[in-house]
Amino acid sequence: MSTILLVDDEVDALWIFQLALESQGYHVILAENGATALDKASRCLPDLIVTDWNMPGTDGVQLCERLKYYPALAQIPIVMSSGDTPPMEKSALWSVFLPKPVELSALESVIGSLLAKRLASPHHDTHVPAPAASRWQPIPPKLLV
Repeated sequence: MSTILLVDDEVDALWIFQLALESQGYHVILAENGATALDKASRCLPDLIVTDWNMPGTDGVQLCERLKYYPALAQIPIVMSSGDTPPMEKSALWSVFLPKPVELSALESVIGSLLAKRLASPHHDTHVPAPAASRWQPIPPKLLV
């Protein structure tokens, strides 16, 4: 089951998207602004983020910029949505832009496509660190010489 982080200051939009995506079998986490989304993303490592552009405080563009600072979060696909046209110089920060009002079928299609690409990527699990070596593991023979 893929985890999707939904970010929007409009509670009704969050609720509608949550119902639609959960009915498709996704695990959905909600955030009402960019700062909360960054905190939740760092704790749960979602498979995909859907964010609004215009939000008070940390907006969608700032959220995307901050996500790129963290190696564990930088490769997460992002769907940006807005009623306004986003700045073209920032378009590399997100994977797909959907104009508002977002049609649920378009959102579901984009999410399915981005998640399929991510799962097929050879770097899919690069954000998961290898387990720390135990101090009780045997020393390799070549190090004993």
